[in-house]
Amino acid sequence: MTEPFTFGGEIVWKPTPEHIEHANLTRFMRLHGVQSFDELMERSTSDIAWFTGAVLKFLDIQFQTPYSKVVDLSNGIQFPKWCVGGKMNIARNCVDKYQISNAKDQTAIRWEGEEGSRKSLTYAELYKEVNKAANALKSLGLGKGDAIGIFMPMTPEIVIALLAIAKIGGIILPLFSGYGAGAIASRMQDADAKVLFAADGSFRRGKAVEMKSIADQAAEQIPTLQYMIVLKRTEQTVNMKEGRDFWWHELMDLQSDECETESTHAEDPLMIIYTSGTTGKPKGALHTHCGFPVKAAQDMAFGTDVHVGDVIYWMTDMGWMMGPWLVFGSLLLGATMFLYDGAPDYPAPDRLWELTGKHKINQMGVSPTLIRSLIPHGDEHFQRHDLSSLKCFASTGEPWNPDPWMWLFEKVGQGKRPIINYSGGTEISGGIVMGNPLLPLKPCAFSAPCPGMAADVLDENGNSIKNAVGELVVKAPWIGMTRGFWKDNQRYMDAYWSRWENIWVHGDFAAIDNDGLWYILGRSDDTIKIAGKRLGPAEVESILVRHADIVEAAAIGVPHDVKGSELILFAVTKPGVERSAALRQQLHEMVVAEMGKPLAPKAILFVSDLPKTRNAKVMRRMIRAAYLGLDLGDTSSLVNPQAVEEVTQAMR
Repeated sequence: MTEPFTFGGEIVWKPTPEHIEHANLTRFMRLHGVQSFDELMERSTSDIAWFTGAVLKFLDIQFQTPYSKVVDLSNGIQFPKWCVGGKMNIARNCVDKYQISNAKDQTAIRWEGEEGSRKSLTYAELYKEVNKAANALKSLGLGKGDAIGIFMPMTPEIVIALLAIAKIGGIILPLFSGYGAGAIASRMQDADAKVLFAADGSFRRGKAVEMKSIADQAAEQIPTLQYMIVLKRTEQTVNMKEGRDFWWHELMDLQSDECETESTHAEDPLMIIYTSGTTGKPKGALHTHCGFPVKAAQDMAFGTDVHVGDVIYWMTDMGWMMGPWLVFGSLLLGATMFLYDGAPDYPAPDRLWELTGKHKINQMGVSPTLIRSLIPHGDEHFQRHDLSSLKCFASTGEPWNPDPWMWLFEKVGQGKRPIINYSGGTEISGGIVMGNPLLPLKPCAFSAPCPGMAADVLDENGNSIKNAVGELVVKAPWIGMTRGFWKDNQRYMDAYWSRWENIWVHGDFAAIDNDGLWYILGRSDDTIKIAGKRLGPAEVESILVRHADIVEAAAIGVPHDVKGSELILFAVTKPGVERSAALRQQLHEMVVAEMGKPLAPKAILFVSDLPKTRNAKVMRRMIRAAYLGLDLGDTSSLVNPQAVEEVTQAMR
């Protein structure tokens, strides 16, 4: 039985004729005689070979040896082979190919540090720095197929390191800059990594945060590790192990700025990105030269409508997929990536808006959590800065609540700039569903699936449904899909392909409303079922954050003998708000008034923070495990592990 879907609203943004005329999507459709977005979706999902080939040409993906066939499905939909027989190295497409045109003088990277340092690199300068780093790796004996970790803050050097690994045919292993030693070691061990790019530290809220000592602790647990290359970022005193550790600047100064790019097959391994699971060790999503970067650039072009010369910023870490997504997507499109190393609200809540005006950012990727945290500080913080460069906002990582979405759209965006909602994952290389410049938007909604994504919403029996909540699925392969999990393809099959034959089940609850707009309502394993009624956490969390004193909320279900589950809510209050019984009662009444007495929460608990990853995804499974006293699973992705302990304390 599916539940009626009510999470929606009225259309608040429609594209202007100028939006439509200027859009990359419009140009792509005209190139292929496609008359409408609906026609594009039908053709792109029914003929994936045509669509993928068209995208490769649109993005000017250059092959040293042409492919003979776009896709080979002889091993099944779960293990397609793309660009069969083709040879291409993505580093050649990101930097090398621009050196024979005026594009080499365009800005590739703009960067600012929390302390105020700034730097920019043209495509020509980036090319030379990548060559130096690639030569440095070669001088240490590294080459094709070697896995190399990156544990660094978001500086230009992290991009240089990533591209250098690709250039020599190595395997990129991006690591969250906030990881502890154990999390780094387990991932490096799994990938048999030989080198680690690290840093002395980073800046966070005005303080130098140590990183080298953490890298050293991890190194002692990695039998295959041979070398560590260390960036001097904060000037902290660190220990350098003789024979193993090299300062970045000293090693690079020894290198030539010319380097031949390794010849790689299109399907050679490029990157392993580890994602945390509910139980067991993290999963290593394997990506190739012709996979992840192509999907990233496609979504950036068709969704956020990035053009040559645009400046795109996504608040992320290189350890999350949106970091490599930003790098590969912007460079393949000839755009400029903006990087910021620091807290987005330090030293004042207007830092994000100051950066936007100063660096003329065109597309800005934020998280709902960040926006919720900025709202209580008032409108004057964004009003004092020139935001005229902004073309759109974008967001990913978690579902929106309507009120923060409308604040960003109406107040900051003046009702003119769309919020391009984006949802997919590390295993997708980008999005399943996304906003775009051709279709209207409702608050919190996605315009449609991404072109080429044969997405659907299914009920418990595997039937397609609309205007009801069901499982988000994909029914055809796409070029960005993970090539399995590193050393564990059975886990990959169990995770995505085990429920329905030849259908990817993503693990999100979703819905399509009567107007064809899409909504993501949270992880399906986060879903709460009370007395037979299935409840998405975002629906009830949205009620709480409408209260003026509540910044954010998390909803979990806990076992109940009669009803199956009952509702527990965690609410983060604004600073200075009294966490009183009266406030708790107000919140209780708001939930009952909207959801009905059968869905009344058993308890509402106040906390100062919720456990989150660096990309601001609220980890409800950990909240639930902490509440029930269960094993927390892998906690290495948390940016604020103390929040888990606070959940435990809130129950006492």
